Amino acid sequence: MKIPSGAFVIVKEILRHVLRRPVVGIAIVARAEAGRYLLVRRADTGQWALPGGPLEWGERLRPCLVRELREETNATLAGEPRLVGVYSEPSRDPRFHAVTVVAECRVSAPSPKAENPVEIRDVRFFAEGELPAEMAFGMQDMLDVVREGREPHLE
Repeated sequence: MKIPSGAFVIVKEILRHVLRRPVVGIAIVARAEAGRYLLVRRADTGQWALPGGPLEWGERLRPCLVRELREETNATLAGEPRLVGVYSEPSRDPRFHAVTVVAECRVSAPSPKAENPVEIRDVRFFAEGELPAEMAFGMQDMLDVVREGREPHLE
């Protein structure tokens, strides 16, 4: 069966619109009972970052948060998450336009490690005075909202 050439034009136009949509994900300001922050060192940039990632098709935010914590840090949720903000600056992530929902939560992580060492090089707890000066994808301001006790942020 021959596909009409006009069909390719229609498919191309549909894909152009579908693929030019923001990617929605979550970033987690995870803290242990002692107040230390749980960060991951990304393999692609080599920089420290908040754990998190994109929602999967049909997934809600809370299950995404639980999944990403487990996959990237081996941590489990130890309390209810709190909304910190929504960040949507298109230039924040050079890979795509990300809309990032940021949540803060307490975690339990007896042995921090990543399920996928190709994506995450290292997982570590940081005390307030040990936090990196610069974080991947401009995540410093996401962390600072929590550190400074500011109201939730909408970008």
